Amino acid sequence: MEQKLWGISELADECGVTTRTIRFYEDKGLLQPQRVGSNRVYNYQDRARLTLILRGKRLGFSLEEIGEFLALYHTERDPAHSSQLRYLLEKIQAKVKQLRQQQQDLEQTLQELTRIETECLSHLQTPEND
Repeated sequence: MEQKLWGISELADECGVTTRTIRFYEDKGLLQPQRVGSNRVYNYQDRARLTLILRGKRLGFSLEEIGEFLALYHTERDPAHSSQLRYLLEKIQAKVKQLRQQQQDLEQTLQELTRIETECLSHLQTPEND
């Protein structure tokens, strides 16, 4: 059975990214397409890797972290992928902690800005400021 292959434009369209984005991930060593002549061709594994890269970026992981995760998957001999799952869990827990702290910081900033806004509006509504 012949495996489906995508050209760079087809893969970019299917994944909702630009060809430049795909080439960037290649330059970073995260994707390694095959070549047919001078054309890049991507197989199902490449497509899956790109999907994982995009998900990792959307979740706020660095390219280095994504690369480490992909390298574990590629070299891991454990069929249950325990090392990969432990690594992912550790990174997820750290990201959740970071995001919760950012959420607290944002809430505090919003409260302070709202208080200042109220004070400004109140001050502008006094008769001596007309």
